[in-house]
Amino acid sequence: MMSYRDLGVWKRGMDLAEVVYDVARQLPESERFGLAQQMRRSAVSIPSFIAEGRARLSTREFARFIAMALGSLAELETQLLLAARLRLTTADVDTILATADQLGRMLQALRKTLDRKLVAGGCPASERPNR
Repeated sequence: MMSYRDLGVWKRGMDLAEVVYDVARQLPESERFGLAQQMRRSAVSIPSFIAEGRARLSTREFARFIAMALGSLAELETQLLLAARLRLTTADVDTILATADQLGRMLQALRKTLDRKLVAGGCPASERPNR
């Protein structure tokens, strides 16, 4: 069985988290416990949800955790946009958002694959992840 560490989507999530940590370090001291902390939490939760979902050994659970990773990604994108809008960072937010967009597409593709697997496996509709 493939480890979560072998998943390209997890690796991309780790790459994004690393970049976000660099951005958070550059934010003003006044944002240390505000936006910077929230950005770090959102960024860390993405690969963490992927890893936890994969470790559950259930397709349904994995799909649920991928959905949560997508939610955290949306939070992070919003936080990056806010940091740029408030001129709190000189980081190339557009490049970071492009990476986030690529990760989002990877997560969506994985989610669709898992959903198809659930349907093919005869999983009752009540147990299928919401879209």
